[in-house]
Amino acid sequence: MPSHTDIPPEILARAAKIRLVAFDVDGTLTDGRLLFTEDGREIKAFHVHDGLGIKLLRERAIEVAIISARISHAVELRAEQLGIDHVYQGKRDKLACLRDILDATGIKDDEACYVGDDLPDLAPMSVCGLAIAVANARPEVVHASHWQTRAKGGEGAAREVSELILAAQRA
Repeated sequence: MPSHTDIPPEILARAAKIRLVAFDVDGTLTDGRLLFTEDGREIKAFHVHDGLGIKLLRERAIEVAIISARISHAVELRAEQLGIDHVYQGKRDKLACLRDILDATGIKDDEACYVGDDLPDLAPMSVCGLAIAVANARPEVVHASHWQTRAKGGEGAAREVSELILAAQRA
């Protein structure tokens, strides 16, 4: 995580307002690879540092959401372990899903952060107060983001996001 002085003041100001962080899964909370066993079961690897970052956000009363176009039992299990209440899988229209979450929680667009890596993430990123691309995101996503992590998806990027927001809110 870059030090406070490495982060532009505009990004810190955006992060200070955040009340909800929504994460894509494949390529953001994981490295983006899809692994299958011979009997067809899917396997995903989640980074423990990311998990603690998510727990720290929740301890500070910041809502956390997962919005994924795919459906995976592994995502369900990981979300349950981390106590994530907003878990939406099989959502092709991620913007509509994000809008539903914001409406249900009363959180405003500028109080939302979306973290993604690929084209389906562009629409929800476009309405958020803080749009973040992971280090290995597609160029279009990097271009549309306000900030980019140094860590790749599935390798600590979510922890970086958590630390950025928590540091901005302590300042």
